Amino acid sequence: MASKRTPPPPSQQRMDDKLALALGAAARAARLRAGLTQAEAAEKVGLAPGVYGRIERGGMMPSVPTLRRLSIILKIPSDTLLSLSHSEVTAWVDSLPAKEEERSPDLRKLSRSLRNLSPSQLKVLNVIATALTR
Repeated sequence: MASKRTPPPPSQQRMDDKLALALGAAARAARLRAGLTQAEAAEKVGLAPGVYGRIERGGMMPSVPTLRRLSIILKIPSDTLLSLSHSEVTAWVDSLPAKEEERSPDLRKLSRSLRNLSPSQLKVLNVIATALTR
């Protein structure tokens, strides 16, 4: 039996829609800078042209693997596609408990791993963590 997902609150849906539109606009601008048509970009990323077009129009959000391929093929940082700033990621990391002993073993392990990530990797992780907490 399939479980029903509760729809996000209207304010969250508006935020998701804005993100999809911003990502689409960034992808379009990067594609045009690269001198590619939508069909060419779609082929390089491994998407059907119609799906790629929906992403550019803000009609759908790509999966994380597709986002990574978009970033590589269009030569645009994933944080730019996701409209993230370094300060957002830093604020998230800073919100973690300050004392190491106050953290659970899993949180301490995650904290150690975070220290080895680049700013762009932290930004992508922040997007994933935000999606998981919804």
